[in-house]
Amino acid sequence: MHPLRKNQPLRRTVLACAAAVAVMVLPLSLKPHTNPVPAAVPQRSSAGAGTGSRTVTGDTARTRWGPVQVRVTLESGRLTDVTAVRHPPENSRDQEINAFALSRLRAEAPAAQSADVDTVSGATYTSTGYRQSLQSALDSAAR
Repeated sequence: MHPLRKNQPLRRTVLACAAAVAVMVLPLSLKPHTNPVPAAVPQRSSAGAGTGSRTVTGDTARTRWGPVQVRVTLESGRLTDVTAVRHPPENSRDQEINAFALSRLRAEAPAAQSADVDTVSGATYTSTGYRQSLQSALDSAAR
């Protein structure tokens, strides 16, 4: 009898490697790999652009922890401010997370001049809802 067939260590090694690869690949295959491409803030031509301030409220985005809705302020076609008018306020933990996340998102949106803002760690659902509502407001402002 061949010595490898006695305990079949090669077979066990191959099966162990295959199991390790499966354990690493499975969670990655369950994660969605595409995000919607956000549109930039609409830039109006100088002929039709007003110099005044314009405020637009985005649609309410439904998230796992509650609704998120933002209001944007545009001045001469540029995004100058974003205010969260609705966010999940259920408990003290939600309030703590949102106080941190919304301030970061509010600062980042005018710098990006679009809804392409980074997700705040620990506030994934709120960040996603914020981006959706922000994009809705920017789309409404473009009309």
